[in-house]
Amino acid sequence: MKTLKGPAIFLAQFAGDEAPFDNLDSIGRWAASLGYKGVQIPSWDKRLFDVEKAASSKDYCDEITGTLAAHGVQVTELSTHLQGQLVAVHPAYDEMFDGFAAPEVRGNPKARQAWAVDQVKAAIKASNHMGINAHATFSGALAWPYVYPWPQRPAGLIETAFDELAKRWTPILDAAEDAGVDVCYEIHPGEDLFDGATFEMFLERVKNHPRANILYDPSHFVLQQLDYLDFIDIYADRIRMFHVKDAEFNPTGRQGVYSGYQGWVGRAGRFRSLGDGQVDFGAIFSKLAAIDFDGWAVLEWECALKHPEDGAREGAEFIKNHIIRVTEKAFDDFADGGTDEAANRRILGLG
Repeated sequence: MKTLKGPAIFLAQFAGDEAPFDNLDSIGRWAASLGYKGVQIPSWDKRLFDVEKAASSKDYCDEITGTLAAHGVQVTELSTHLQGQLVAVHPAYDEMFDGFAAPEVRGNPKARQAWAVDQVKAAIKASNHMGINAHATFSGALAWPYVYPWPQRPAGLIETAFDELAKRWTPILDAAEDAGVDVCYEIHPGEDLFDGATFEMFLERVKNHPRANILYDPSHFVLQQLDYLDFIDIYADRIRMFHVKDAEFNPTGRQGVYSGYQGWVGRAGRFRSLGDGQVDFGAIFSKLAAIDFDGWAVLEWECALKHPEDGAREGAEFIKNHIIRVTEKAFDDFADGGTDEAANRRILGLG
């Protein structure tokens, strides 16, 4: 068994224009002061990281790692959640997702998609430069508007959508193979890969590509009432990243999984700071230790109620206390009498 690394923190929800969140050096110092040993960097945020420069310059990547190392912090992974989303966008969401893209490609879905593919490939190359073997992203979505079958979906509609999704991602996965980097899709409602069944549909179409893997985040499974512990057992071989994020689901006579278009505070299912929700993290950390997961335990803070800085401070200690330092020997080794084949045969009555 292997011991998880951590605690670490995803910086996307904390980066801002005010100190200490406005540059990598300051935010790295802040994270370290809370007890974090690693940071996951959003590759789209120029205040913290220049992904194009990182893809072309190993020296720049060394500067990034050096800046954080001065505070005792590592880069755990890079993220292209926003760019990955733009690899596949249904026209219904064109305008809403346009803001994720560079200004020069907005309003041009074809150019935006090409830009997004280049961005993800750049982040994969940058990961290689930094000695990181896993990368976080979203799959994007073509089929999501049809998640509930009313009106009845035309025959073959979902299959066509997943065929196209696989076609768009296969060249990226091949680039990841060349770089030695796993592409870890966060399984997430709003993406075409939102549960185990949809991940399998995609995996089949990319011919079980070895670089098509999973970012495991139990909070999204609580909100859709999926068994997040069984998920670990089923997909142990594909789980390469872990977001430690809490959630709760409290259905009423007025709303359930779909939450009635309410804001986050009023939803039956909502994200919470670590320890304030319903996720059984003791069981999760135990299962991850048992399957030899040796990646990072990364806080992703999203809470409808608590201040983010309080969530970050509490989250570091929460993760630290849940990481299992795995044993190097069995608890009953003291009683081991060694192997004696003749004695074993006598015990079994075999003569």
